[in-house]
Amino acid sequence: MSVSPASDMQKNISSVAQADERVRKVGSFKQLLSRPEFGALAGTILVFIVFGTVAGAGMFSSEGIINWTTVAGYLGIVSVGAALLMIAGEFDLSVGSMIGFGGMMLAIPALYWGWPIWLATLFALALCAALGWLNGYLVIRTGLPSFIVTLASFFILRGLSLALSIIFTGKTIISANGDLLLKELMVKDPVISTLFFGYCFTDIFNALAHAGLMAARDDGNALAIGIPKAVVWWIVLSGAGAFVLGRMRLGNWILAIGGDANAAKNLGIPVAKVKVGLFVFTAVCATLFAILQVADAGSASADRGVQKEFEAIIAAVIGGCLLTGGYGSIIGTMFGALIFGMVQIGIGYTSIDNSWYRVFLGLMLLIAVVFNNYIRRRFVGARH
Repeated sequence: MSVSPASDMQKNISSVAQADERVRKVGSFKQLLSRPEFGALAGTILVFIVFGTVAGAGMFSSEGIINWTTVAGYLGIVSVGAALLMIAGEFDLSVGSMIGFGGMMLAIPALYWGWPIWLATLFALALCAALGWLNGYLVIRTGLPSFIVTLASFFILRGLSLALSIIFTGKTIISANGDLLLKELMVKDPVISTLFFGYCFTDIFNALAHAGLMAARDDGNALAIGIPKAVVWWIVLSGAGAFVLGRMRLGNWILAIGGDANAAKNLGIPVAKVKVGLFVFTAVCATLFAILQVADAGSASADRGVQKEFEAIIAAVIGGCLLTGGYGSIIGTMFGALIFGMVQIGIGYTSIDNSWYRVFLGLMLLIAVVFNNYIRRRFVGARH
């Protein structure tokens, strides 16, 4: 019986592959450890255990869960943009000021210039997107670190928010102009109300309450009204960001640019366009935060968004994003934002003083940076 040459060749190739010492099987645990979101997942589990032990049962009731996921949702929206920008090797320190500025640019046209609320919302989004484009353009054109350019934008936008609100309204907090209420304008507009106002799945929550599966009010409806629109936006944006980063060519470009922008440029990747686009996306995320906050509070304030730029960066770092770029995860960033929400709300369910909240976040940041640097050296650096 003869053996075909093709069969002999396949056996030889298989033997060489098995004998090649450069090829080795990596265990499942090491594969998990090498994932950028592993640290954030471990941190989330740890926080769950801690608060499950020391917090009251109310924190994990339906209403309690909605409370801390709402905080996580708001932060998660800006963290998606911040994470993608960090993976590309850049920072945007103006997102906190952009939140306050975007809210004022929605409220002033709607209440004082007579614009329809939908047009005022589009105006705020377009203006902030243009400012994001300007940030990116200046970073690319001047070659200055994005830290410096966006730090300047941070002060400029905060100052503009205060100055323009005084010029046009005479006050820094806007909720009404005579009998014209900002919240009523948003509720009455079907598009704005559907996209940004209120809760989703309220009927399902009420049905569960009537069936005795959720805590109910005196009228039988659910104590937890539903899932806030901010949480829905957070999930949608995070899902889209994770898909882009993991499944699309643009995601490969973002990772390559963050790893080595010059090498990426030599490979034909449009580095400038990608970076400017990410600055625009980060500004849009900040403006979405502002719109949702205005819809929820029924007011706009020039000092909104204080320290959100740092919280977004911390959430991204906890989620596995390296400060040097080229490595990170949107799913991990979701866990980072979730940790924020759990800690911020969870402390209120314990006897721990609220002043420890910032201490905990600082420690989480330090631990995340050390862990992420170890992962990079151990699993990424070893490939070179």
